[in-house]
Amino acid sequence: MAEQRQSIRRRRLSAELKKARQEASMSIEEVAEATEWSMGKISNLETGVRLYPAIMEVRGLLDTYGVDDERRREEILNLTRQARDRGWWSKYSDVFTDEFPSFEAEASRIHTYELAMVPGLLQTPGYVDILLRAGLRRNPLDIERAIETRQRRQAILQEPDAPELWAVIDEAALRRFQGAGEVFTEQIQHLIDMAEADNTVTIQVLPFASGMHAGLKGPFVLMDFAEGVNPVVYLETDTDGLYLEEPDEVDRYRKLFDHVRTSGRYPEASIQILKDLL
Repeated sequence: MAEQRQSIRRRRLSAELKKARQEASMSIEEVAEATEWSMGKISNLETGVRLYPAIMEVRGLLDTYGVDDERRREEILNLTRQARDRGWWSKYSDVFTDEFPSFEAEASRIHTYELAMVPGLLQTPGYVDILLRAGLRRNPLDIERAIETRQRRQAILQEPDAPELWAVIDEAALRRFQGAGEVFTEQIQHLIDMAEADNTVTIQVLPFASGMHAGLKGPFVLMDFAEGVNPVVYLETDTDGLYLEEPDEVDRYRKLFDHVRTSGRYPEASIQILKDLL
């Protein structure tokens, strides 16, 4: 089981508290003296070590920092409340090994590359079904819950503040289930519909004709967030998820995505490839 990881809202709260202190030109030592708290507590609130600060604690800090803009105060206090809430995905511990959906839901931009399967945010129920059965998960209840969670994850693409989704899909991922009949037709048509819709989704197909390319070592997801929260790279495994957050690691995968995007066909040409598959 993955270790407990700070939610994006908790990270945003940490960034806001640190920013407010710096704008007040106060050191951690000065804040500790003014609040009669320990320096360690102040530091933990800013780094997220103290995962769930109380509303009264945050309100006290805002008073100490002289934050009197009511709108900003309420935004920070709402972040405090939201950081304590457990998302819908917490009810699906049998499906998720960590809180990846919380990162996905808070992202402003998602760049994903898939080598062997359709990205989760673009999968149809029929595709999820055959995918799980191929992975030897054939319990009807397991499949039903997996389909339900995919649909709840995909709902973010219909939100007014939907993230920009840019997906590069290797042709192998599309050809692999070409014999699936109606499931294949439905899934490919869904990709076409999403790519042609007036939304924030861009799809590129990376064809066999491109030959060897930079993405052959495996899939990844690169997520960018609102100001104050660092980008994250997510690598999925059979039992857990690996998060990369060091700047040099993120930069490496950003360059990698640029390479696979360059190797893929332009979005318009990719839509035609999908139509030709039908």
